[in-house]
Amino acid sequence: MNTRSNVCILGSTGSIGENTLDVVARHPDRYRVFALAANTRVERLKQQCEQFSPEYAVLYDEAAAAKLDQELSGTDITVLSGQSGLEFVAAHENTDCVMAAIVGGVGLAPTFAAVRAGKKVLLANKEALVMAGSLFMEAASEAGSTVLPIDSEHNAMFQCLPVNGAARFENTAGQGFSKIVLTGSGGPFLSTPVEMLQDVTPEQACAHPNWKMGRKISVDSATMLNKTLELIEACFLFGLEESAIEIMIHPQSIIHSMVYYRDGSVLAQLGNPDMRTPIAYGLAWPERIQSGVTELDLISTGKLDFLAPDLQRFPCLALGREAARVRGSAPIILNAANELAVGAFLSGALRFNQIPDIIDAALQHQPVVSISALEQVLEEDRGARDLAARLIGRMSI
Repeated sequence: MNTRSNVCILGSTGSIGENTLDVVARHPDRYRVFALAANTRVERLKQQCEQFSPEYAVLYDEAAAAKLDQELSGTDITVLSGQSGLEFVAAHENTDCVMAAIVGGVGLAPTFAAVRAGKKVLLANKEALVMAGSLFMEAASEAGSTVLPIDSEHNAMFQCLPVNGAARFENTAGQGFSKIVLTGSGGPFLSTPVEMLQDVTPEQACAHPNWKMGRKISVDSATMLNKTLELIEACFLFGLEESAIEIMIHPQSIIHSMVYYRDGSVLAQLGNPDMRTPIAYGLAWPERIQSGVTELDLISTGKLDFLAPDLQRFPCLALGREAARVRGSAPIILNAANELAVGAFLSGALRFNQIPDIIDAALQHQPVVSISALEQVLEEDRGARDLAARLIGRMSI
């Protein structure tokens, strides 16, 4: 390669961001860190800036950004803050590739800014598709943006579907496959008696058996709400109906997704549970590069198990499927209520088994409307968060 690709990492201090920097550091001849963005972690972002020397560093929190600006005085790094700072670096004319890894609704606007600017977007932010799937894919198509999924499951689907090699996936329906299987480990409570789930602690919920993830995503894995968000994402990414996607528990997290074809073939993508695999694939696509991931040893793995999910243990699966079927603002309500409920659980204000109760109540009480503009997405999100906060206040421990 004659020139290096300028990479902007939104969410650089989180697990996806850290893994992206690990892969980038292995290929200094191919990639240059152009911008780093995070929420409030001043010290960690400062360390990343000292190692990678980006042109821009952004902290969403303005007070944290002011502190970082002082810490980086004397360098050539420009420090920005807030939503405007995130959108600026995502759409910057010198940005070639954007890793969209900010967790939560705050990542929606900068990810939209990146696709509208025609960037290559590595999509690890679930909310962009869950909250605004049709709008997002339409914007990407109109701007000529290449959107590549980074969630291990969607990245696996992309590798196994016949559209692998295409920049966008609008026309995947009717390509000879009959269904997609979305796998999930079942999290830390797969064998815990259901009656004991009300007493589990945040530390137990965040102790994922296979993956190293942030606290919010770890709780989503424990409730399996993350699988319903991934199902909604897959519907928009690959032009599928909810009924075309099956969710299956696979405790070893070795097979990340499977695609069933009409001729009886089943294609599966396998690999150790390490996010550097899909990150490296997204960065270099359509090439493959070294990621630092240990080669899969199937002999030592020994066996691969598969189970149908228990909806009594994982009621969020049914709630998410219904939101995926209804569409409109239903996924927005689902996501907003879950974010607030998980936050309340992590702070000790809710029991673990009350998370689906909050989501269910929010879906029951907020009317579902059709979505036609990003401003409407944000308005529905605000309404759902206000409702969820009231519900949590009534249900708190």
